[in-house]
Amino acid sequence: MNPGSTVNLSKWLEHISAVHPREIELGLGRVREVANRMGLARPAPVVFTVAGTNGKGSAVAAIEAILLASGLRAGACLSPHIERFNERFRVNGDECPDASICAALARVEEARGGISLSYFEFATLAALSIFTEATLDAAVLEVGLGGRLDAVNVVDADVALITNIELDHQHWLGDSREEIGAEKAGILRPGVPLVYGEAKPPGSIASRAAELGSPVFLAGKDYWVENQGENWSWRGRGAAGPVRLDLLEPPQLPEAAMAAAIQALHCSPLPVNEGGIRAAQRAAALPGRLELRRDCASGLPALLDVAHNPAA
Repeated sequence: MNPGSTVNLSKWLEHISAVHPREIELGLGRVREVANRMGLARPAPVVFTVAGTNGKGSAVAAIEAILLASGLRAGACLSPHIERFNERFRVNGDECPDASICAALARVEEARGGISLSYFEFATLAALSIFTEATLDAAVLEVGLGGRLDAVNVVDADVALITNIELDHQHWLGDSREEIGAEKAGILRPGVPLVYGEAKPPGSIASRAAELGSPVFLAGKDYWVENQGENWSWRGRGAAGPVRLDLLEPPQLPEAAMAAAIQALHCSPLPVNEGGIRAAQRAAALPGRLELRRDCASGLPALLDVAHNPAA
């Protein structure tokens, strides 16, 4: 494909699906080389990287919504998409248009030379390119599979969030929570805070965090939630000490994802404000995550969710 040609997005998706012989091939060598050629090491001044077995997309959407409601510019990279490829690329709350994505894919195609990239690697590099050109305050990146060898991990996180660890994708990640945890812990960097969405992380995550000197914030220990009738409160830790938020509206996203997102933002240097957090309870949403719809034929309510493993 001529990278300078004007083609529609469907043609680009056919192309990036055919370039690489395998649908999934973990490893950072190829994608890092192309990222370096394109200058994509820092897509934004602050980067949040989100890994875990379940709830990654919800956590990304929650962080994004709070950033935007606090008046900050944010890009969010999600995967997979449900209906449109554009769902993977969001800048300031809006899905990127076809033209923007095609231009980014063309830049990746031109930079890769003879390097073979998988579909996900193409998409990740395109997202990083879009974010780099958008002049953002923060980028929120969702790991596709695992963490250590995932394409997203070519970027150093300023805050790492791991939602949970359960058995899934064992063929790629290992047969135990300890093995899977070690792969997910690959997103950690020396001294960078880790927010973990449960009370007890696998030992492989705890030991890696200790090795790197990464502060760890555990759900139910360092931050937690309390029910207040129909509302809820959040308590956690910020740079200046304890933080408490009372009488928050019920979030549209799972409460655990929202709680972890609030703590992750309090681990960052960004000027997130209470008003933004409160507004995000209503604004943050993601298709297929406990999404209440109504069946057109019968009129009966239907709850849609993308759960795909026993833990979910």
